[in-house]
Amino acid sequence: MLLIPAIDLRNGRCVRLFKGDFAAETRYEFEPHELLQRYRGIGATWLHVVDLDGARDGTLANRSIIIGLASQTAVRIQVGGGVRSAAVIDDLLRHGVSRVVVGSLAVEQPQEVIGWLNRFGPARLCVAFDIRNDEAGMPRVHTRGWTQGGQLSLWDALAPYLKHGLQHVLCTDIERDGALTGPSLMLYRQARERHPQIAWQASGGVRDAADLAALAQLGMAAAVSGKALLEERMTSEELRPFLPNA
Repeated sequence: MLLIPAIDLRNGRCVRLFKGDFAAETRYEFEPHELLQRYRGIGATWLHVVDLDGARDGTLANRSIIIGLASQTAVRIQVGGGVRSAAVIDDLLRHGVSRVVVGSLAVEQPQEVIGWLNRFGPARLCVAFDIRNDEAGMPRVHTRGWTQGGQLSLWDALAPYLKHGLQHVLCTDIERDGALTGPSLMLYRQARERHPQIAWQASGGVRDAADLAALAQLGMAAAVSGKALLEERMTSEELRPFLPNA
């Protein structure tokens, strides 16, 4: 399993939100390029970059920073937040982004996103589902920077893509994101059992190397971690099994 460090951007700064709440923001005094070099130094081969302004407002607000990060070649960049059109995807890919993450529209307009999947190829597009469990424990997807939704289940949201070669799915448990409470292992176990052909990326709650090992045991393709890495809660030695260039 691959560890993918996350860089969340808001107003050009590196931040983390607590459980997806824009009013519960922690700002970190790192420049985005500084963080890229730091993660490259510990052996990361991929970065997950989120434009939080774009996720909420639908416009890629931190494009210049993202393009700058993608201009280097040592680390591949996966970008999400505010991706609402084929033109944005094309722009990002042409400027060095390796994979584009589509969230809200993947839920709201699946047929359009299936068209993008066919156009750009399954290796270059990742569909993202951000979930909260309802009272019965069913994962329900949320959109627009986690501010809308809650009716559609994760499994129903995923269904339209299954016959169209979808490879990469990023699944975030909103209630665990930025909370350092451990990942939702039951959710990811279900995901792997239902759809083992998909390269699942787990996001939300990772707090230590034991969590990474538990996700690897489930067969997850990747784990995305932001806060635990920003706060250096894991040593380089502990991270080595999950970073191919370490």
